[in-house]
Amino acid sequence: MSLYAIGDLHLHFQSELKAPGQLHDRVWKKHEQKFQKYCEKLLTDEDTLVLAGDHSWGKNLQQAEADLQYICDLPGRKILLRGNHDMFWDAKKTRVLNEAYAGKLEFLQGNYYAYRDYVLVGTKGFTFEGPFWIDRRGRIIDWDEQAEEHAKKIVDRELKRLRDSFEAAWQDGYRKFIMFLHYPPTSILERESGFTKMAEEYKAEQVIYAHCHGESRFHDSIEGDFHGVQYRLVSGDFLKWHPLKIAE
Repeated sequence: MSLYAIGDLHLHFQSELKAPGQLHDRVWKKHEQKFQKYCEKLLTDEDTLVLAGDHSWGKNLQQAEADLQYICDLPGRKILLRGNHDMFWDAKKTRVLNEAYAGKLEFLQGNYYAYRDYVLVGTKGFTFEGPFWIDRRGRIIDWDEQAEEHAKKIVDRELKRLRDSFEAAWQDGYRKFIMFLHYPPTSILERESGFTKMAEEYKAEQVIYAHCHGESRFHDSIEGDFHGVQYRLVSGDFLKWHPLKIAE
């Protein structure tokens, strides 16, 4: 029994794909077939796979049904985290999704799931992504402060959702945590954030995140050990569609 993670499948079996240019790089060619092959090679029905957001381009659940069925058909237990492109998933209706896909998929938002003696907690998260102003050397010299203030409000909302998950698990007696985010835990302007501080507060062993696409974005946030917490990026194109084993 092992725990794996990956994010950003960006499936579009039913929806018209309108993806940014970086999602048309060579690594994305037939990525659905590659990912399915690697899952069938690596995972057994005893394993757990956490998908860290951006599952489908479907604008609603009907348009995402084929994408979710593709995930259902993968081996093992599947736990899904909400991403910024998952329009089919209303955060306030996570229970409806869990009821609709009971026994097939588990949706992680405002709740938690146990894996061995660990608890898996998570939320979409958020980081300020600009706009930035760059000088001739590629250095950030200024940014949109109004957009930054708006981002802080979204971050506060996501931190509350994450704390609710931690607290629910804590009240139920769990003390070993693995924390999942879709967005990276810090923006390119930050060395730490509310998300890193919360991971440290609850002594999470790992923080797993996605969202960073393309080689120019792979190192936008924390990697490796930081204040005793292990940070790992699991974007699909970063992993070249091989699910990453994060725990036995």
